[in-house]
Amino acid sequence: MLSNKGIILAGGTGSRLFPITKAISKQLLHVYDKPMIYYPLTTLMASGIKDILIITNTNDRRNFETLLGNGSQFGIDIKYANQESPNGIAEAFLIGEEFIKDSLITLILGDNIFYGSNLTNLLKDSFLRNIGGTIFAYPVKDPERYGVIEFDDSNRVISIEEKPKFPKSNYVITGIYVFDKKVVDLAKTLKPSKRGELEITDLLKIYLNKQKLSVNFLERGSAWLDTGNIDSLHEASSYIRTLEHRQGLKIGCPEEIAWNNGWINKKQLLKLSKPLLKSGYGEYLIELTK
Repeated sequence: MLSNKGIILAGGTGSRLFPITKAISKQLLHVYDKPMIYYPLTTLMASGIKDILIITNTNDRRNFETLLGNGSQFGIDIKYANQESPNGIAEAFLIGEEFIKDSLITLILGDNIFYGSNLTNLLKDSFLRNIGGTIFAYPVKDPERYGVIEFDDSNRVISIEEKPKFPKSNYVITGIYVFDKKVVDLAKTLKPSKRGELEITDLLKIYLNKQKLSVNFLERGSAWLDTGNIDSLHEASSYIRTLEHRQGLKIGCPEEIAWNNGWINKKQLLKLSKPLLKSGYGEYLIELTK
């Protein structure tokens, strides 16, 4: 199997969250007890991805580096790159060309939160394909707000339509994608849309036209949260809080994922817990070792 790498796209201005995000990246805002970026980071980590590129804007890059460093404390390798202006999701593959090289690449949006036991398995299944692209479908009651997927009777993708007035299904494209190494060359062929961005939908249509686009379905009971506006950010925090209080487990905890994966040992985990004791987060980490 080819090597797997991940990209977290954490750029943009976060204008839908102004004035909160006028001085800080939205991906550094808290979702309950953790920075937002912890959630996409742990999604990648849980699927076994250790080489990660975080793409952010120049002003916020230092804050991400302060928070996450080079990732060695989690047993992973984090690199950083700049997206000078919000030129579209597909630009991530152009920015990350040298990072991707010949690897399979998983792109996840920095403001998307996934919860559910089957996503990790679905990601691992998509890695085994090695060829083409994979999208992850989720049913919603308001599909006209998203990229909508149309299927045939065999659940193969027929069409993708961005924010249609009359959706052909209630399944939409979530903010995580897996592509083969050809994604860089294909992204180079894209032309900016009317809003001046390199659209991920246009890239997916290229794979679809080549009959190399697969779809995985997030199972019933899974959650996909987009924290792009004030209400959804609040709802995400409430959701995470409810689950953590009910289960006594943390969601989106990179220290725990690293520990479970065997990427750090007990001594390293206890060291990570010490500066986090006052918040209670550190005590949770200590309990993991008992």
